[in-house]
Amino acid sequence: MSETRTNPRKDARWAWALTGSGHFFVESLALIASLDPVDLFVSKAAEEVLRMYRQELPEHLRIYHDLSASAVPVGRFYEGRYHTLVVSPASANTVAKCVYGIADSLVTNCFAQAGKCRVPSIVFACDTSPEMITMAPRGPVPVYPRAIDLENTDRLSRFEYCTVVETIGALEQAVAARKVELAAGTPADG
Repeated sequence: MSETRTNPRKDARWAWALTGSGHFFVESLALIASLDPVDLFVSKAAEEVLRMYRQELPEHLRIYHDLSASAVPVGRFYEGRYHTLVVSPASANTVAKCVYGIADSLVTNCFAQAGKCRVPSIVFACDTSPEMITMAPRGPVPVYPRAIDLENTDRLSRFEYCTVVETIGALEQAVAARKVELAAGTPADG
């Protein structure tokens, strides 16, 4: 079988998936707003986080909500409509499902189909160190990820066509690097 990825169309877009984590949620939205064109995939849990953080989605996006069991919009990966998938922020639940191949939501379906189509993914995992400070709607709070959460993040980082980042700065760098690859017409390494 060929080692090359499905070739994206010339008008391919960014696919960005939001999960139910509040970890750098506002910063992720700001980064989304700086990209064009973007299709945004919003999980049911992300809808709740949007309300908790009192955030609005940028108007220039095509937005897909988690409304169907089969996640019909993810078929666009097979049509070459996306050159990159970004999952940010990625909750521990989403990371675990991705690691174990569970594709039962809009976001996990996006990740599975991107992988099957060899579309590079950038995942900003929320649980990356034993002790963290994250911003909740009412201010910063300490978080202590479980060993299984840290193990799953590590396992995901070894997936082909998947880059796992651990900070918002690393996410910004990974997106910038992907822009350079796209401009040069260079595929990302698997």
